[in-house]
Amino acid sequence: MEKTICFDLEGPLSPQDNAYDVMQLIGKEGASIFEVISRYDDIISLEGRNGYEPGDTLALIVPFFLLHGITKEDILRVSERAKTVEGAEYLFEMLQAENWDIYIISTSYEQHAYNIGRKLGISEDNIMCTKLDLERSIQKDVYSVIKKAEEDIIVLYSDLENTERIVNRLNEFFFVQLPSLGFDIFTTKVVGGKRKADAVRAIAKEKGILLSDVIAVGDSITDYKMLNEVAAHGGISVVFNGNEYAVPYANVSLASDDIRVLHIVCNAFAREGKGAVMDIVTNWEDNRAGFEADPGAIPDSEITADIKEFLTGGTLPFPYFHNLERADERRKEEIIAIHKRLRMRVREDAGKLG
Repeated sequence: MEKTICFDLEGPLSPQDNAYDVMQLIGKEGASIFEVISRYDDIISLEGRNGYEPGDTLALIVPFFLLHGITKEDILRVSERAKTVEGAEYLFEMLQAENWDIYIISTSYEQHAYNIGRKLGISEDNIMCTKLDLERSIQKDVYSVIKKAEEDIIVLYSDLENTERIVNRLNEFFFVQLPSLGFDIFTTKVVGGKRKADAVRAIAKEKGILLSDVIAVGDSITDYKMLNEVAAHGGISVVFNGNEYAVPYANVSLASDDIRVLHIVCNAFAREGKGAVMDIVTNWEDNRAGFEADPGAIPDSEITADIKEFLTGGTLPFPYFHNLERADERRKEEIIAIHKRLRMRVREDAGKLG
């Protein structure tokens, strides 16, 4: 079997939401602006608006970058203080030693995606991410419209649950006012939603493999189409510390403070395929309490020697695995609650974003 794995970046590999942090360079209101636009992104993504994909938030915030003079250098500077998720470096070292082809498919701007990729030893050729043009200038009339929208969005933040007000004002700004002034938001092509699914299909086609030979890893609304695409074609889709938008579309659930335990899934998949993975995560789910009490009792066929040593020695928090293919709606709600708790612990402020 060709060993191929595709990771989302923000969540599975780095806890930082780079664009969220970059917006805070604007000042104390930057986070509020981003959260309102992120909420808007969730709403119109779920309604299936034609031509709009989850994650296009990263196109919608570009006018505010231009308004405040945010540069590519600023984005890289913010990225350089980003951490990787616990265990990511270990996992990538193991996968690379075992000759896995590793790809990153991310909504992140290229400055951030390439920076995290470098930390994990991934070539830019294996990273699909969002290209950003911040060189264009804005005319005075466009400047005024963006400035007024910014003021209105700050007011909208005080009532985030009033989705009708948010949608009405931002529809007007992004889809009426800016286009009427010749400002095209969507010159920024964000790699999210369908574009992530397209990317994983393109990778499989280029390698001459089936999607059933692929593992995909994601956590949020920008990943659900990629997760669904791989799962629907017989591959393994892993949701890692996911939210309610991602969990229902994967077939394997991993909630953990540390992503190195994903190596158990990868090892089983390379050895015996999807069936072995599903058997292992099912047994871990059914026997979690006993396994946590005595990690030494975990069958050697269901764990790697390193991971068993980490768990036995108490140096690794005990993870949650779930078989999502057998989970009914009630069980999925229970699993989502576990994921949200781990998500907030690992991603902190960024965990509340879609």
